[in-house]
Amino acid sequence: MAPTHVAAGVALAAPVALLAPEFAPVVVAAAVAGSVFPDLDMVAGEHRRTLHAVEAYALLAVLTAFAAVVAPSAPTVAVTTFFVSAALHPLLDLAGGSSEARPWEAATDRGVYLRSRERWVAPKRWARYDGAPEDLALTAVLLVPGVVVFGDAVRGFAAATLAVGVVYALARKRIPQLSGRINLPVPPVLTAVLAVLSLFRR
Repeated sequence: MAPTHVAAGVALAAPVALLAPEFAPVVVAAAVAGSVFPDLDMVAGEHRRTLHAVEAYALLAVLTAFAAVVAPSAPTVAVTTFFVSAALHPLLDLAGGSSEARPWEAATDRGVYLRSRERWVAPKRWARYDGAPEDLALTAVLLVPGVVVFGDAVRGFAAATLAVGVVYALARKRIPQLSGRINLPVPPVLTAVLAVLSLFRR
């Protein structure tokens, strides 16, 4: 679920911020943005295929990491963090369930589409479906590094993320998966992402 991806972004930002504390705010913002970016294909494209390009994100992460090491700056570190976080997103999806309206039924084996193989890869279902109790537990665990490393702003954001996860987990079997079934306008989605990022510019 989205809170788990956001929590993974926060967890990724924690060690980067420890290594380069001067870049902490931009690192958190970039990690959260990268963690949710692939799911924009829920509103524009085919979910878990159009923007879930793990190979492309991994390659871009390697290239930008080289730039960040050679010339460390807020932009190079932020871009690297963004791509690493985006690359982790499809891997987390593979650890979960399939992309379908009722994933707890496990009716399909469509986990994530890998372009290098030109086919869908089956999900592992370690978390049976998005919003399952084990998915919520993973969200809570992934938020711990951010709570420990960062200050009140990120801690508040982590608490809000967990609260959203709890509500989603409780309601999951009563709501449909959006996966290309509801055509939401992209601008409001981008506005919501930018609102989250603005929390870390203060």
